[in-house]
Amino acid sequence: MKTLVLVDGSSFLFRAYYALPPLTTTDGRPTGAIFGMINMLNKLIKEYSAEKIAVVFDAKGKNFRHELYPEYKANRSAMPEELQSQIKPIHDIVKAMGLPLIIKDGVEADDVIGTLATQAADQKIKTIIVTSDKDFAQLVNKKIKLLNTMTGILLDPAGVEDKFKIPPELIIDYLSLIGDSVVNVPGIPKVGP
Repeated sequence: MKTLVLVDGSSFLFRAYYALPPLTTTDGRPTGAIFGMINMLNKLIKEYSAEKIAVVFDAKGKNFRHELYPEYKANRSAMPEELQSQIKPIHDIVKAMGLPLIIKDGVEADDVIGTLATQAADQKIKTIIVTSDKDFAQLVNKKIKLLNTMTGILLDPAGVEDKFKIPPELIIDYLSLIGDSVVNVPGIPKVGP
């Protein structure tokens, strides 16, 4: 059976930037996120091969969620300039590595990844979503798994149930109840995990 690996590039980008010390070129240009991201991608390529990997990034600007809920991500501070300056070089490097780079205006990387994973599963293609984003747990089934490269844990349906104490099909309800402070989405008052 084929396997498709969908990398949450935006998640990788932030992880690489905040995980490494501030690295720079001799002329002072920041490179920490670039260095970290290349290392993470090379590890995936070694394990799964480049033909099976696609990297998906958030498009710049607002998306349909902001129209539905104007306060969406309102509590987020602006992206640091040191990180912003590394985005285009990372995109160029991803392409140079022979990996598809997918960015769709008006939606987030999550939406693209979810759509591609679901379409692949419908075609009996196993899919591994590489991210640390808990929202993706709702997609996990026999064909779709989550790989958290920070922990090395690959979550299948039993893994989701072990981690969250509910099956994947209840993750939407769970997140609706508890909310998500990371994106400024309120839950039900006094309801926590």
